[in-house]
Amino acid sequence: MATDIKEKIKKYSFIQRNKKTNPQEFDTASIAKLKSVAVCANGKSLTLLESRMAGLSVEEVQYRLEVFGLNEIVNEKAPAWYIQLLQAFIDPFIGVLFILAVVSLITDVIIQKPGERDYTTVAVISTMVLISVLLRFVQEFRSNQAAEKLKSMVKTTATVLRAEGKEEIDIKELVPGDIIQLSAGDMIPSDIRILQSKDLFVSQSMLTGEAIPVEKTGDAVPGAAKQSPLELNNVCFMGTNVVSGTAIATVVNTGEETYFGSLSKSLVGKRAETSFDKGVNSVSYLLIRFMLVMVPLVFVINGITKHNWLEAFLFGISIAVGLTPAMLPMIVTANLAMGAVNMSKRKVVVKRLNAIQNIGAMDILCTDKTGTLTMDKIVLERHLNVYGYEDNEVMKWAYLNSFHQTGLKNLLDVAVLEHVDHHSCLKEGESYKKIDEIPFDFQRRRMSVILEGKNHKHLLICKGAVEEVLDLCTHAFDPGEDDSLQIEKDDVILMDDKMRKIVLEKTKQLNEEGLRVLLVAVKEYEERPLNYSKADESNMILTGFIGFLDPAKPSAGLAIKALHKLGITVKVLTGDNEIVAKKICKDVGIPFSHILLGRDLETMTDDELSKQIDDVSILAKLSPIQKSRVVKVLQAKGHTVGFMGDGINDAAALRDADVGISVDTAVDIAKESADIILLEKDLMVLRKGVIYGRRTFGNIIKYIKMTASSNFGNMFSMLGASALLPFLPMLPIQILINNLLYDISQISIPWDTMDDDYIVTPRKWDASGIGKFMLYVGPISSIFDYATFAVLWYVFKANSPQHAQFFQTGWFIESLLSQTLIIHMIRTRKIPFIQSRATFPVIALTAAIMAIGIYLPFSPLAGAFKLQAMPFLFFPLLVAILLGYCFLTQLIKGWFIRKFDQWL
Repeated sequence: MATDIKEKIKKYSFIQRNKKTNPQEFDTASIAKLKSVAVCANGKSLTLLESRMAGLSVEEVQYRLEVFGLNEIVNEKAPAWYIQLLQAFIDPFIGVLFILAVVSLITDVIIQKPGERDYTTVAVISTMVLISVLLRFVQEFRSNQAAEKLKSMVKTTATVLRAEGKEEIDIKELVPGDIIQLSAGDMIPSDIRILQSKDLFVSQSMLTGEAIPVEKTGDAVPGAAKQSPLELNNVCFMGTNVVSGTAIATVVNTGEETYFGSLSKSLVGKRAETSFDKGVNSVSYLLIRFMLVMVPLVFVINGITKHNWLEAFLFGISIAVGLTPAMLPMIVTANLAMGAVNMSKRKVVVKRLNAIQNIGAMDILCTDKTGTLTMDKIVLERHLNVYGYEDNEVMKWAYLNSFHQTGLKNLLDVAVLEHVDHHSCLKEGESYKKIDEIPFDFQRRRMSVILEGKNHKHLLICKGAVEEVLDLCTHAFDPGEDDSLQIEKDDVILMDDKMRKIVLEKTKQLNEEGLRVLLVAVKEYEERPLNYSKADESNMILTGFIGFLDPAKPSAGLAIKALHKLGITVKVLTGDNEIVAKKICKDVGIPFSHILLGRDLETMTDDELSKQIDDVSILAKLSPIQKSRVVKVLQAKGHTVGFMGDGINDAAALRDADVGISVDTAVDIAKESADIILLEKDLMVLRKGVIYGRRTFGNIIKYIKMTASSNFGNMFSMLGASALLPFLPMLPIQILINNLLYDISQISIPWDTMDDDYIVTPRKWDASGIGKFMLYVGPISSIFDYATFAVLWYVFKANSPQHAQFFQTGWFIESLLSQTLIIHMIRTRKIPFIQSRATFPVIALTAAIMAIGIYLPFSPLAGAFKLQAMPFLFFPLLVAILLGYCFLTQLIKGWFIRKFDQWL
């Protein structure tokens, strides 16, 4: 018997475990299975699933567990922490620093005599490597925890009907074909097909973003094959919640084959490279290319001219160290950390430091509608009479209906009760007492309360869907002006075809404005027995419309305008319908001419979508995977994309975006997938984050351009000096001290500000721009280095090996002061000190480093660094050289900006 059952299960490909070709997609076999059972009547659906209303037997359950596995979200196991730590070393820039550290260890320590060993270079470089590696490791380790939240969300039980009877089991033991019972408050334990239901409302907001719960029934869906799975009225998805009602359903998909399971697969594994990662890599490779050219040249030229190949090799290593911005990891970390601290004070919590640069580079923000642009709360927006005018009487009828009903008050009833002027309505309510009720059901799509007035007459007030209520109305109120509920005083007109057309046209107009519309009708009875039923909901008088909406936030329009001024295009990616999305976008000032729907995306290739995407501001009815796809298509076009969302349906897009933005009230998995968390669900808070992101990135770029161009200029000077001088222009130890002091002078950069004109446009990494900057700005320092060489050689006669120390000291001072002074020239497009001034920490530290540079040759440490005191005459000449350097740099800066339209 058992063998027969096992073979029978394996025979039917319909219920076999699906083989996913792409783990990040809800596979086509799972979709096909859902649509196949949705289109069939209940009996046929059970047949397809090899099930029955009485439930599965123990043997069938056992073998289906073998075929399908447990109903749980199985996540990719993250590598062990030590593997992740080793992976953090795999980076081109870290590789360069690591190799230099090893070579320095050999040349400065291992092959040296005990008294001559120098650990300075090894210690500095190793510290930089460790800081960078640890920063990267912490980020990777934390991001791998995201999927763990999924497991905690599905630790619950389900009521299942099996051949042995009804029992409560852990949902991980559910299998396809199981029959389950659902009631209000239950979480849907798997992807299911409803068989029977009563007043069943399910909240799918975590998947679709729709604020209003949707009704689910057991009726077949004839057009299921052409609909999105999320639009199927008889299918519910794992992780959604029952708001009201009861149901009996059969399990269709379990575990990873569920819609929820497909999302979890997209939240594990290595994150895609963001704008920050690509930028750092491009800059690293640029510096490596320069190094591969300069170091061998210096080595060969020195070896040939000085005939000391070991010294030439050590000098080449010094050049490599000098070309490498060794403080880059620390400066980047310090800038990002400073940005994070500043942003936290503005209610922006940064989870992943790299996201700070990404938010500054962001030129497109994709955002969910609910709660971001809207208040995430259903409100009663309109209460109109039959002619479409605001009418308080209609509001009062609606209030009495919502107030007196005893069933579960849905979001629409809550909206009515919160909207009304309680005092006036309660005063009217005192004239009536509730005596009966006709509850809501899905077939009628309406509910009624029966009230008794002081005259002992009975008043039936009905509220419900437009078509259902309109069909039961024979008359309508001709609007009165007294706002009174005394219906005897209002004129009644016939509900003829003309009036019916007016009502339907007004309903259509309200729907196009994004409102969900209900009708309110009344009927008066003489005193009678309390045996009211749905048959009494007939020959009613229509009072008017009530319209509901999740309205735009008051601050959203200002925030959108502010983001546009910062060069950020806002696109709305929502699971909600396009009518509501259009209404909200119109209210907040997001221009749109063309709308794409989820079903449109299903028929488009990435190339087709890419051609249209720039002109589309609204993408509605999107599935979670489609949101992620839109993000990737935008990235492929060169955009830096931010995504803002707070639901499970946003998790994949949050992870794939260059910067994922969520809020502190979001579901756990959204917060874990995000890079940045806003403590207020407000785009104005995000605007502050963008400004700080650009300021932080600007300070990082300052360091890279300053250091790369300065180091390139120094090495260019080294190259010429190596060929022309009979001695080394600067000793390896002097190069390292010079480089270290210069780097220390830049530690204050995170405290610097950026000019306003830098903040107003998105900023991205541009390796080619850095390369041009190095080539055009770097050699300026060489011109004045050679001028210094000429002064030392001809004026001070330091033109022989015996005077090498004098020459080296002179260039050491000039090189350090020019590099440090140039910080103020490069940090702004404007004239330094006059049009733009650095912050006090920058001015103070650079001045201190320049003072140290001048003092060192006169200090007790001079001997250790092979320096000597310089004559007074040297310093006036030095001032002239530095002033000339600043003047020429300002001229070249103006030319560079005019030619390339860029500076930082």
